[in-house]
Order: sequence, then C-alpha cells, then structure tokens
Amino acid sequence: MLQDGHHCTCTQEGQGVGADPGRPLCRKAKELRKARRLQKDQKRQVGGGVPVSATSIPTTPVQLNQPKALEEFINESLPDSPLHRLEVRLVRSNPPSSQFKASFDASYQVYKLYQMAIHHDPPDKPTESQFRRFLCDSPLEMETPPDGPAAGYGSFHQQYWLDGRIVAVGVVDILPTCVSSVYLYYHPDFASLSLGSYSALREVAFTRQLQKQSPKLCFYYLGFYIHSCNKMRYKGQYQPSDLLCPETYVFVPIECCIPSLEQNHYARFNQDPDAGDTHVLKDLGRALVLYRRTVMPYAAYARKRKCSNDEMEVAQYAGLVGQVCAERILLYRA
Repeated sequence: MLQDGHHCTCTQEGQGVGADPGRPLCRKAKELRKARRLQKDQKRQVGGGVPVSATSIPTTPVQLNQPKALEEFINESLPDSPLHRLEVRLVRSNPPSSQFKASFDASYQVYKLYQMAIHHDPPDKPTESQFRRFLCDSPLEMETPPDGPAAGYGSFHQQYWLDGRIVAVGVVDILPTCVSSVYLYYHPDFASLSLGSYSALREVAFTRQLQKQSPKLCFYYLGFYIHSCNKMRYKGQYQPSDLLCPETYVFVPIECCIPSLEQNHYARFNQDPDAGDTHVLKDLGRALVLYRRTVMPYAAYARKRKCSNDEMEVAQYAGLVGQVCAERILLYRA
C-alpha cells in the first residue's frame, strides 16, 4: 500500500498529454553545466580578490544531486524531435468502451506472447476467452459519482503505446479510496526495459493525479506480497509501503514486518497484544452467507439446512477473516 498525492500524464479514454503545462520546464543538462561553471568561476574570483561581475552570478539557484520527484522522472523534457513516442491511454474494460473494443485484438496478442514467453504457457492455453475471463470481465460496477475522479470507478486497462503499437498493458481497478494494481503484461521484445517497475511508478503517479480530483482516493495497492517468492519481493522496494497484519487487519510499515518474515512464512505484524479485538470471531451466527440468491446470517441458514454439516468449515472461514469481515463478506453456500 502506497500513499500518494500529485500528478500523472494520463487521460481517460484518450492519449497521453505529455508534460504538465502548469509546471516549469525542466532545465537541460547543458544549462545546468553552464550554471555550475559560473558558480566555480565565482568562487575562484572571490578567493583571488578579483571583483565579481553581477552578470556572472546565476539568476536561478542550482540544487545539485537532488533526487527527482516522481513526476519529474516521468515527464522530464525530451528532445524536440524524439526518435520514439510513448502514449499512455486509459480505457474502460468493463463495460468495454469503444477504444477498448477497437484495440482488443492488439492487446490480446501482446498478452498471448507474454504468457508464452514469460510464463511458458503452451500456445493453446492463453485463448481469447481465457484472456476475457482473467483480465477483462469484472464484478465491479461502473460508477461516476460527482465527488469521484473524472474516469469514474471500475475496471480499466492502461495501455502503453510506443510508436503507434501496444507494448504493455496495466490492468487496474479504480476504487473510492485507492487504485488497485491487478496485472501487467508486455511484449517480450521489450523485456529489457523493466516495464514492470516503470508501470508501477506510472500507476503511483496516476493515483496522485486522481487524488487531486478526489482527495479520499489516496492509496495505491500492489496486491499480495509474498516474501518467500523472489518474483513478488519487488513490491517491497516502493516506499513508503505498508503490509496488512493478517490477525488485526491493521497496516504496518513493511520495514517492521521484514524481520518477522525472515524468520517465519506466517507472522503477526501488529505487536500490540490488545489490538484487533474487534476482529476476533465472537459470533459465528452473524456471519453472512449467500444461499439461493438470498443474503442471510449463518444462524438463519443453519436453521433452513437442518442437516447441514458445514459448521466446522464455515467457522474456519469466519475465524480467518474475522468478525467484522465475516459480517460484510458473503460466503456462498450451494
């Protein structure tokens, strides 16, 4: 989970708009070198007792070795005639927008190549229907509330177009308080560009942009973190970052969690012994279940199904998610 707050050059249902016109232009390297030389000349002249001309002092203060802001990294100035053009387009995947439909086949072909090259799927496994089920169909309803971001809430694809072709796609959910990163796939020809890291930074900046439109949308979720899996550890590199305690459902800074994960695959991150009492399972009967398209507490379900023998299974489920979640999540019962 990453907090956010600024801007990204991504437009909904359209093309990237480039650098933020409201920000000053980035100083080119040539200008920075010139300013440094002027400063050195100034110091030498002062040290030797030579009068300093007012015109030799830079009019703009130069900050050396300062880390770039995320937006500066993404939007830094390019040559007047760049060799390549990158555009990021946000298209709604469910319900599918016209741009999503128009680019569907090109996007699917990139997914198919990615699955075969990166995950070694056989050619017949990443079918179009599997792609739709996995990354296009979504249970999220589209909503465009007045206090929400311009793009609205729901499921989207962020398409990375390089010189007019899709080279990568980030699948994201925009929710009332966060942007959730679902999946990324890219063309294998561009594997050397670290597109996974770059897309994560773009999504953080995108979340910051959305926060300007909707202040409560202030978190970026990278999904599950598996410390014992090298392919998942990269998520811990983005700071500041928190992990959710599996017992108290409280977010804890990841640097406090790593020592425990180095010792055990499972760990309670929140060390406060009194924390999380409200999440301890106290009444199994209040856990909600979905039975025959009807929502009811487990106590009512048990009365309807007098011969039901799933109490132990439901109790295990409710004990894992906790009392609060058990009363909010629907457990399907056939």
